[in-house]
Amino acid sequence: MPRKKSKAREQETEREEGAERVGPRSFWSGTLSFGLVSIPVDLYRGTRSAGISLRMLSEDGTPLSRRYVCSSDGTELSDEDLVRGYEVSPGEHVPITDEELDALEPKKSRDIDLQRFVPLGSIDPIYFDRPFFLAPAGDSSKAYRLLADTMERKKRIGVATFVMNAKEHLVAIIAQGGLLRACILRFNDEVRSLEDVGLPRRTKPEAALVAAYRKAIEKNADDELDTTLLRDEGLAQVKALIAKKEKQHRDVVEHETVSGEAPEARIIDLMEVLKESLTKDAKKARRA
Repeated sequence: MPRKKSKAREQETEREEGAERVGPRSFWSGTLSFGLVSIPVDLYRGTRSAGISLRMLSEDGTPLSRRYVCSSDGTELSDEDLVRGYEVSPGEHVPITDEELDALEPKKSRDIDLQRFVPLGSIDPIYFDRPFFLAPAGDSSKAYRLLADTMERKKRIGVATFVMNAKEHLVAIIAQGGLLRACILRFNDEVRSLEDVGLPRRTKPEAALVAAYRKAIEKNADDELDTTLLRDEGLAQVKALIAKKEKQHRDVVEHETVSGEAPEARIIDLMEVLKESLTKDAKKARRA
């Protein structure tokens, strides 16, 4: 049963990987639609990985690669030999082909279907997953600004659906500072309830303890979060260790670079990209 990747999935993957490499370009373009209104938009990732990649090496410093090996006879397998399967019971799997998965894929669409607006703060933060930025595309800045300003003034969040990577996602559209953000929402079966956690039954606390806790919270209360606190100290220590060992040329091993290795992604300022897009559209409108 050969492993075959669908053309649509390959194109989507190539588009995303290309966007990671070249810099300030959106990786998804479509239309934000609700009622009779359609606003062309571009989608940008709202986060980037700040971690470091540690490569597995042999004792002499040669980079190692990962391969699939059959557990029964030790035969090394290629990508064409691999088949997906779901384990229904220990040792028993149901194979699923790419053709069967392709048949279940939602209809490919470039629409973000904005279905309803809910009060700001009505969505539990536990449902928020991956954040993105929405930027106006083409000459849509006027309609884009109007929607963002209206949502922000009414303190409403939009709930929409759209298809990305051959999967339908539920997203929250959030307006802030005249810009729109989109955050993929987790589904109900991905979120654990308080009953699942098994918390003990609530009991009435002593008045003295309540007063002490309230006093401690008020003492350390701030009007807003200091973003300088959002620093990964553990990552900073690892980077400092690597820099120190490299400077001292201690435990540094060298090897020839394999041709075709992906270049390092260029870091960009997404806020500047969005502001530049809005400014260009505004200038076009004035000239018209």
